[in-house]
Amino acid sequence: MQSHLQHFELGDIELLSGEFLPDAALAYCTYGELNPDKDNAVLLPTFYTGSHIRNEGFFGAGRAIDPAKHFVVSVNMFGNGFSSSPSNAAVPVNGPNFPEISLYDNVFCQHRLLSEIFGVERIRLVAGWSMAGCQAYQWAAQFPEMVEAILPFCASARTSPHNFVFLEGVKAALTADQNFRSGHYDSPPESGLKAFARVYAGWAFSQSFYREGLFRNLGFETPEDLLKDWEDDHLNWDANNLLAKLRTWQTADISANPLYGGDFQLALSSIQAKTIVIASSSDLYFTPEDNKLEVRQMQNAELRIYDSPWGHCVASPGNDPEFTRFLDSAISELLETDIC
Repeated sequence: MQSHLQHFELGDIELLSGEFLPDAALAYCTYGELNPDKDNAVLLPTFYTGSHIRNEGFFGAGRAIDPAKHFVVSVNMFGNGFSSSPSNAAVPVNGPNFPEISLYDNVFCQHRLLSEIFGVERIRLVAGWSMAGCQAYQWAAQFPEMVEAILPFCASARTSPHNFVFLEGVKAALTADQNFRSGHYDSPPESGLKAFARVYAGWAFSQSFYREGLFRNLGFETPEDLLKDWEDDHLNWDANNLLAKLRTWQTADISANPLYGGDFQLALSSIQAKTIVIASSSDLYFTPEDNKLEVRQMQNAELRIYDSPWGHCVASPGNDPEFTRFLDSAISELLETDIC
């Protein structure tokens, strides 16, 4: 799948917090062609440890989202190392001085990308896994008349208290490394990054996943082998980038903005998009119980629960082919429906 990474220069932007991010930029890729009516755009934001590259696992030739039919825009979240992030920002907002970015800020800038660069006024679908799904909720609440359909999977419209506490745990594991130095490190705080990965892996999969030895399906003989793989993967991440996105995750709430003034029920009920929410039965981050409460307060939403022991990572491309079919079926329903 060929596409070139591009950058949308936003200039100096004022954030929801009142802080400023100078010389902000969104990194994105597009796939397929925007049709003359500009009504075939599908937006895929990125998840916590994701990028435009990882997003390629959610679409392709013959899939529900197909660049032969759809104009796919895959946009990197602030803080992931491709868009403006602690690791690539200039002084004085680099490293630990990077300002707090909300999902509201991400979506506001993504809206500018679609409208200013492509002239898109209606989005056919916003979909995504985990934090990308949280951005799908945010899009539908922030620009309700622009979004025709959303499909958040393993995500929520607001970070739950339990999810918040989990994130405090991984944050503590990372920042306890004496080499972290409050974010002013000269070399990567490797012990902290490894500890972060080990805590994270305990929550990313369910209890049944480990009990049933499903890690062997991923090529690992023991849980320790999986943990070492997660350690190696997280050593590739900049610690301040992880923490910047973690703050975005912790503060995720579609109502925490001037549009809704913290009225979560109002924000949910204002979503006009046809919505299918997919939850994993064993997700420890974004539970089906939270999604049930959300869907009840939305105008045109349906919750589908996928029964799986894979936990949150059931949606990671390649883990469960049956989930991929389940997901594509739901996406096809939304894209093939004539939504007024």
